[in-house]
Amino acid sequence: MTQWTVTLILLCLGATFAVSQSVEDDANLSTIGLLQKYGYPAEKHIVNTDDGYILELHRIPRPGGIPVFLMHGLLCSSAAFILMGPKNGLGYLLYEQGYDVWMGNARGNTYSRNHVKYNEDQSQFWDFSFHELAIFDLPASIDYVLHETNHPSLHYIGHSQGTTSFFILGSERPEYMEKIFLMQALAPIAFFKNCKSPPVVFLGATELTGHFLRMLGPDEFLPSDDFLTMFSRALCDANRIGLKLCKNTLFQFAGYSPTQTNETMMPVVLGHTPAGASSRQILHYIQFRSSNEFQQFDFGLLQNRVRYSSLKPPKYNLSGVTAKVMLYYSQNDLLGQPEDVTRLYFALPNVVERYLVDYPSFNHLDFLWGIDAPELLFERMFKNMRYVEEGADKFKLNGYRGK
Repeated sequence: MTQWTVTLILLCLGATFAVSQSVEDDANLSTIGLLQKYGYPAEKHIVNTDDGYILELHRIPRPGGIPVFLMHGLLCSSAAFILMGPKNGLGYLLYEQGYDVWMGNARGNTYSRNHVKYNEDQSQFWDFSFHELAIFDLPASIDYVLHETNHPSLHYIGHSQGTTSFFILGSERPEYMEKIFLMQALAPIAFFKNCKSPPVVFLGATELTGHFLRMLGPDEFLPSDDFLTMFSRALCDANRIGLKLCKNTLFQFAGYSPTQTNETMMPVVLGHTPAGASSRQILHYIQFRSSNEFQQFDFGLLQNRVRYSSLKPPKYNLSGVTAKVMLYYSQNDLLGQPEDVTRLYFALPNVVERYLVDYPSFNHLDFLWGIDAPELLFERMFKNMRYVEEGADKFKLNGYRGK
């Protein structure tokens, strides 16, 4: 195995380190547990999708506040928005800004592993990509939030895969765009051709990608294994080797940003990540890079003919994403490269801001967990939300639009 493969396995097995009791507690608490520990109101809500999945939403309730729905990225969960603590977690900060905060959980992650017919040990349970997240999970979650809050629309904030699924939602179910007050895309992913993440480039360059992913889990990507988890924890506790390995893995995937990585909180990140995903989700992203298109899953010529009445999968129609969209991206995001974000920008019909984070080494994960994310990014997001709410018809575009 290559070094990144070994360190990825260590990362995904949930390694822990010799740390303070508070950090260790946060690594093991659930999303609801974290909210309660820090004195915030916390609610758990159950949502059923039209295709039988049972999702768990987490809420920091502020009755009367405008609802904001947060959707996590690949291999993450609702915890991604609060695990950095009250002073730095986006979920907490939105609540302090006066919003009614709802955090989604995609099918197959830690909190959404139930189905009316299948269980997680059956292949049928994992028969999905982020396409299904977009056409089933998001509509069910959005409708539930609007019903519970009695609001006609909501703010949507997505990170990484949370942006991919939103753009698919607009393509496949454009009627939902009327329910979105404003969509803010953190590290947006749609086009993927210029991705520079070494593991993704490696997988995209080999014809054995499908076989490789099946070795790491034919249904769920890197499923839990108690023995390997125990082994990795023992290794990572020894001389803190694991911390360096797991840090390097994150940098390999997302970009190197040492000044934005809070090493003290790394065990908390690893305690909540990975939270579960299907292997098809990984493969679908690899297909994006190989095809240089934003399109549905490629099942092969014969199955494509049956499913799509075409030999090739259909492209997603981004003209259907009519909601107001703000794109936030960075130079050092190995997954969401500026060239790909630019292509997305020109493909979307209603982008009101495209903002390059003013920090050259800011990476894919820094959009949620960067030490300076509140100052470099979140404050701007809150300001933009207020602009839209006040009905402003002009936005500060920083010279990007039309260039």
